[in-house]
Amino acid sequence: MDKLVYMFDEGQSGMKETLGGKGANLAEMTRIGLPVPYGFTISTQACNTYYDSNKKLTGTLEDQVLQSLEKLEKRTGKKLGDTNHPLLVSVRSGAVFSMPGMMDTVLNLGMNDKTVEAIGSLTNNPRFAYDSYRRFIQMFSDVVLEVDVYFFEQYLEKHKEKKGYTSDPQLSADDWKEVIEGYKEIVKTHTKRSFPEDPKQQLFLAIQSVFDSWNNQRAIIYRRLNKIPGHLGTAVNIQSMVFGNMGDDSGTGVAFTRDPSTGESLLYGEYLINAQGEDVVAGIRTPQPIHTLEKDMPDVFKQFVETCQRLESHYGDMQDIEFTVERGNLFILQTRNGKRTAQAAIRIAVEMVEEGILNKKEALLRVDPDQLNQLLHQRIDDTFEFKKLVKGLPASPGAATGQVVFDSDDAELLHQEGKKVILVRPETTPDDIHGIVSAEAVVTSRGGMTSHAAVVARGMGKACICGCEGLKIDLKNKEFRVGDTVVRYLDTITIDGGTGEIMLGEIPMIAPELSKEFQILLSWADDERTLGVRANADNPEDAAKALEFGAGGIGLCRTEHMFMDSKRIPIVQQMILAESFEERMVALDQLLPMQQSDFTKILEVMKGHPVTIRLLDPPLHEFLPDKEELIVDVTKLQITDPGSPELKEKEFLLRKVRQLDEFNPMLGHRGCRLGMVYPEIYTMQAKAIFYAASDLKSKGINVNPEVMIPLVGDVNELKAMRQVVVEAAKEVVEETGHEIDYTVGTMIEIPRAALTADKIAEEADFFSFGTNDLTQTTFGFSRDDAESKFLQHYIDEGTLAENPFMVLDQEGVGKLVETGVTLGRQTKPTLKTGICGEHGGEKSSIQFCFEKGLDYVSCSPYRVPLARLAAAQATVSNNTK
Repeated sequence: MDKLVYMFDEGQSGMKETLGGKGANLAEMTRIGLPVPYGFTISTQACNTYYDSNKKLTGTLEDQVLQSLEKLEKRTGKKLGDTNHPLLVSVRSGAVFSMPGMMDTVLNLGMNDKTVEAIGSLTNNPRFAYDSYRRFIQMFSDVVLEVDVYFFEQYLEKHKEKKGYTSDPQLSADDWKEVIEGYKEIVKTHTKRSFPEDPKQQLFLAIQSVFDSWNNQRAIIYRRLNKIPGHLGTAVNIQSMVFGNMGDDSGTGVAFTRDPSTGESLLYGEYLINAQGEDVVAGIRTPQPIHTLEKDMPDVFKQFVETCQRLESHYGDMQDIEFTVERGNLFILQTRNGKRTAQAAIRIAVEMVEEGILNKKEALLRVDPDQLNQLLHQRIDDTFEFKKLVKGLPASPGAATGQVVFDSDDAELLHQEGKKVILVRPETTPDDIHGIVSAEAVVTSRGGMTSHAAVVARGMGKACICGCEGLKIDLKNKEFRVGDTVVRYLDTITIDGGTGEIMLGEIPMIAPELSKEFQILLSWADDERTLGVRANADNPEDAAKALEFGAGGIGLCRTEHMFMDSKRIPIVQQMILAESFEERMVALDQLLPMQQSDFTKILEVMKGHPVTIRLLDPPLHEFLPDKEELIVDVTKLQITDPGSPELKEKEFLLRKVRQLDEFNPMLGHRGCRLGMVYPEIYTMQAKAIFYAASDLKSKGINVNPEVMIPLVGDVNELKAMRQVVVEAAKEVVEETGHEIDYTVGTMIEIPRAALTADKIAEEADFFSFGTNDLTQTTFGFSRDDAESKFLQHYIDEGTLAENPFMVLDQEGVGKLVETGVTLGRQTKPTLKTGICGEHGGEKSSIQFCFEKGLDYVSCSPYRVPLARLAAAQATVSNNTK
């Protein structure tokens, strides 16, 4: 019989896939002797079995749960449902990968009308007992019975109003008894049945509910966002309760062993006196900073600091710790690797090397490459004078400007329309995940630095301000007030998550700077990696930025972007509309010095690093006016001014546009096919490259141009176009007297090119895989059409695991890349290979390129640091296998 349930002392940290992250850490802390309330964990396998059994708990699982419950009862000396020494437990989810706040929790399970009296008697604190009971009814009803928590909160607010109370601690035991009766009526009204009194029934219903929460909407969105597989399932942790709401010698809190925003080696967190579990992270009361615990409970604080140091040293990483103090006794409820900003992740990794906790290779693996983008975004310009509207807690750094929205659904809808929004709420709950994803930043009027909004925003790298009590939010009228100032729905504000400040209107931003720790970490990455990193850049500004971020060259310079300038478009159109070779050459002769200037600037900036220049790729009609607009213009002129020269000109233009118009431009007359029919276009571009190289060489400046022929599908295309380039180079050398070192290669973006790469390599000095177009031609997807019409549906339904335009499809497109590299190197063992699609800046695609032996990846300049780190992680991971 499969073992589905494990007592805490039967597991250890290496069992995350079985026990989930939380269960494995509870087991590990139990093993090393920390004060952990005892319990047991139901495995992730049991969750998958539950779904395989049409969402029913199997008899095997129920038997093992009851056996484990007996062991827990024996260990604690308490019994579930007992009227003398009742056992109360928490039921919590625990996935393999941390998913804070995404799944469901039930506390105080085991309470009913009889056990509440026993607890009141045993603790000599009836008020505590009935407070705990009403909390259980509210949470169990919300999570398990699906009665919206709003109804309970509304009832409680009305009760307090009637009694003249302003806070929960003012309610007496009799008050809570009255509230409990009201809560039970709410349950009966909404579920048509009484609240369940049998603790074992409560337990199995709660277990089932936690399993169900694995596939709730917020969990699915979070998994998709963080690329967590859906087949892993969640574990369930059943743990004996300890209580932080038993008086002023009790409390509950959450702490990080280092500052998760900055990485500073300083205990960071919050706690509440006389409060229970979820109160801190729910953001209902604004808690106290953790360092003030030293004054309130000095002995507990000292023990807690020692425990934090021990856990961080044991796990070799910053820890996120939940704790409860019950009548002066400290209990650790959970530890996990803490979510942190990119800034903090880098500082922590570097400082842990300096402290001897990690070595450099381990430190490189501690930072998620995807996070680095957070550091390459703008911040508020300090030189600009602005007036602060209000200030809250700086919960997640970064600056953002956006239109104010008060609802997560609105945030998602407006984001889809291309608008930038800032989500403003009293507090967020896990149900707001889609709104946080869609917003530029999040502001809450309640909650602290470890509230749901803060933790989730930090994990996503979004700016966040919490506990901004100066905001008086009116959700009904969609506005908030700060004194006499009213900010309404869709008004623009700017926030600074590093200072907690909110300003009216849009504030200027400035470019980021790389920190000292960032540069140190990337230097370690460069020491380890064997895969080159280049950038895609079409102008000298992007080329300079790429060098600044550590690129080893330009992997893709798209020349068509140089033709889009308003001064050049008329000349380009003259070239396209030419009726003869001679007419076309008149336009090309004007474009040549412009192109030469472009290449001179880029080659000069790159200081001898390789620059791969792709000759003209898109179809010619893209440079001409829109056909539909021309038809409208011609029709109007035919009616209003039938004999005008303008009409004749427009009619001529419309004829040319129709001639050049294609049913499927992606597969039509573009790329090398254009050069085959009009070789003079490629001759002009090649000459411009070589004139630029010759001019720089005469000034003693090193250059390394690589000429790339696009869209080759047959070796004969490359053979012909290579000859065009060679002839152009020969003419320039004869004219200038300067020998030029250059190479000629091709972009592999057609499946046939990958499948005949051994032939194509005969004429190529390098292959650059254009994985964007290769993905389109392999799948038969038009990217724009697929992403706007059906691709998201495919991902939501699990037809495709990822968007193949964002993450390389290793089974299909990857197989073509691998085939192209293998066949190409059979012909030319030293053939240089790289990728220059969007995938060049995506970590799993970079890992794939390393494994398949490519020489380099190329990505946008701002993703170069990410690629450098991901390339190093690929090398380190491979060497430690």
